[in-house]
Amino acid sequence: MKKILLAALFAGMTFSVTAQQGFVSAEGQGYSQGGFKGPAPGVASVAQVKTLRDDAWTVLEGNIIRQVGHELYEFKDATGTIYVDIDDKRWMGQSLSPTDKVRIEGEVDKDWNSVEVDVKTIRIMK
Repeated sequence: MKKILLAALFAGMTFSVTAQQGFVSAEGQGYSQGGFKGPAPGVASVAQVKTLRDDAWTVLEGNIIRQVGHELYEFKDATGTIYVDIDDKRWMGQSLSPTDKVRIEGEVDKDWNSVEVDVKTIRIMK
């Protein structure tokens, strides 16, 4: 029992000394969230996306031209159209019209006779 108490006391003192030496978290220090700073996936065309495997990650740029269902939209670029599934939470307060160019990122969802993109992020291009 004494060994456990001594170990806990020693661990507490070590943590206290470490915090005093400046090893603190970045929260509240004005740091932005980090991430990878390198090449990102290139933009694909609708024609290319239709040839990708199921669950492949893709990036598209073009226009959402109409709503087809509750969370299903028709997306168009210079090479054709494809359905995109955009959950309500993915809009993040953005509103757009068919004339607004958007960049969407998501996963290809292939079924027996259809291909669509399950959108994870959507951003209006300026």
